[in-house]
Amino acid sequence: MNKVMLIGNVGKEPDVRYYDADQAVAKVALATSERGFTLKNGTQVPDRTDWHNLVFYRQMAKVVEQYVHKGDKLYVEGRLRYSSYDDPQGRRRYVTEIYVDNMEMLTPKRKPEADTQVEEQGKPQKEDGPLPF
Repeated sequence: MNKVMLIGNVGKEPDVRYYDADQAVAKVALATSERGFTLKNGTQVPDRTDWHNLVFYRQMAKVVEQYVHKGDKLYVEGRLRYSSYDDPQGRRRYVTEIYVDNMEMLTPKRKPEADTQVEEQGKPQKEDGPLPF
């Protein structure tokens, strides 16, 4: 079985490209972090951040384009894929990607500023005077 599950933060705005009329592919850089700690002998192990290359296809890529932004926290499930290519200097380069099958957005929805202003205007004013009873 080839299954990957990650929770992390989006490092930059998604790169979305369209092909064959209306088919989309989105690529996202996701950072996962592990806290540092101290071993019993006093050795400090620093925080560690790993970067993962996520690939979304079709409708999920369109959702990513519309709703996913730099800094958002995501939960993804997918499959590891390995590939290689030769760069312009003739060196072999290896790429590891996660082809995403399922995604959950963990960052709370942002409220538009207009909605926030309406909410503040609709709040009852606090009266500091004595109570009438």
